Amino acid sequence: MENTRETLTNLSTKWIENLALEEINMDETGIVNFNNHVDPTMELEEASIELMEEIRELFEVYTTKFNHLRNDYTNNKSIKMFKISNTVNDFMLFRNSLKLIVSRAASDVISLGFVSNSSGYYPARMNNGSGKENTAHEIRASVGPFNEIQWTFQGDKVNVSTLVKYYLTEFIRQSAQ
Repeated sequence: MENTRETLTNLSTKWIENLALEEINMDETGIVNFNNHVDPTMELEEASIELMEEIRELFEVYTTKFNHLRNDYTNNKSIKMFKISNTVNDFMLFRNSLKLIVSRAASDVISLGFVSNSSGYYPARMNNGSGKENTAHEIRASVGPFNEIQWTFQGDKVNVSTLVKYYLTEFIRQSAQ
């Protein structure tokens, strides 16, 4: 019983809040839209914004911890996080002239890649040896039954915590001097 109550407490209620607001607007304007839940476009937009926020929050927690443990706040040793202007929630990490760019390329695509003065734009190295092909890694949304959205990388389901750990480790190793 306690697990069920805890699960219910942690559930996202944004969708039910949106339904209530839509109904209030319907009462006020007289405009009725019965089919927008069938089209996953808005679901994808909201899901990509939520995923970007989750990724950014994890990067922020880990970089703050790294900077604190590193105990060296000089310009070239600490990791800095910047919001990218004119975007909803794109951001980048910066250290020693290396940038890690995390951006929503589309409502169903989140890209991650490095930019350096010497190597241009490239993704993280992977265990299969790839990683210098001048293109970003893309996390893609797939819409399943009942508009369930799953995020995948090269067809495999993405664990956000693992993704952030992998990319931050790669960023720290590549930007160390």
